[in-house]
Amino acid sequence: VIAVVRTPDKAGALKAMGVTLVKGDVTDKETMRDAMRGCDGVYHVAGWYKVGAKDKTQGFRINVIGTKNVLELMKELNIPKGVYTSTLAINSDTHGELKDESFHFTGTHISEYDKTKAEAHQIAEQFIKEGLPLVIVMPGLIYGPDGTSMSDDALRLYLQKKLPVIPSRSAYSWAHVDDVAHAHILGMEKAKPGSKYIICGTSHTFSEGLDIAVKITGIKKPVVVPPVFLKITAFFSSLVEGFLPLPYMYRSEALRVQAGVTYLGNNHKAKTELGYHPRSLEEGLKETLQYELRQLNKS
Repeated sequence: VIAVVRTPDKAGALKAMGVTLVKGDVTDKETMRDAMRGCDGVYHVAGWYKVGAKDKTQGFRINVIGTKNVLELMKELNIPKGVYTSTLAINSDTHGELKDESFHFTGTHISEYDKTKAEAHQIAEQFIKEGLPLVIVMPGLIYGPDGTSMSDDALRLYLQKKLPVIPSRSAYSWAHVDDVAHAHILGMEKAKPGSKYIICGTSHTFSEGLDIAVKITGIKKPVVVPPVFLKITAFFSSLVEGFLPLPYMYRSEALRVQAGVTYLGNNHKAKTELGYHPRSLEEGLKETLQYELRQLNKS
């Protein structure tokens, strides 16, 4: 296994598992060529997902240009098969409905992440039309030990009793990181080139997720507020974030994404065709929260 990484010194866990590290960057096409040459398959999992970030320029460079670079190299090097990691976020707010692989969103995206990943998804589909042997997988909300997303940060704040409020109605199709990784392997081993699979888990509101967390940890659940509260807060945040150093979770874009929005998908196709069977949120959160509590106690 070869991994292209920007900073090899930060990828010690991969190296310890016997992975060969090659310094490179998806935004610099030629840095990946030698690493990809002769590979049996390529997983393109790199992505920028910093919702609420002040500097959004990296979103286009990494998600759009980076995807184009990887897929061009796959084509030039005649890679037998590839798996591209898209996201349910390309469908934007599903308004409580579980969308399947046939759904195509045509409105205005809520965040720069949603927008740039949707552009990258279109690029991947165009390469497929041109004959590239590529499979697209679409995770939902990914969580797990040492997670780095906004939802992972929110869970850690909850464990520290520092999460002041949570939104009502905001809902996601949750999937443990190990299940998402397994779905990628299934995509490479079993999926037909040109196919697309939603690889999320079960769907729950964030509030329901914390109800489960309370049963696991005994830590009190934060106050649940209606979406309008976050929308109003997002408006005021937009007025001051240009000159005040607000934490990214409290910037207007991040608040809008949390304000009653639902990112939901139907994983029936992946279950029936790939044999994908993600664990329950109860099981996944128990492992994740117990791990994070141990890490907090160490610090």
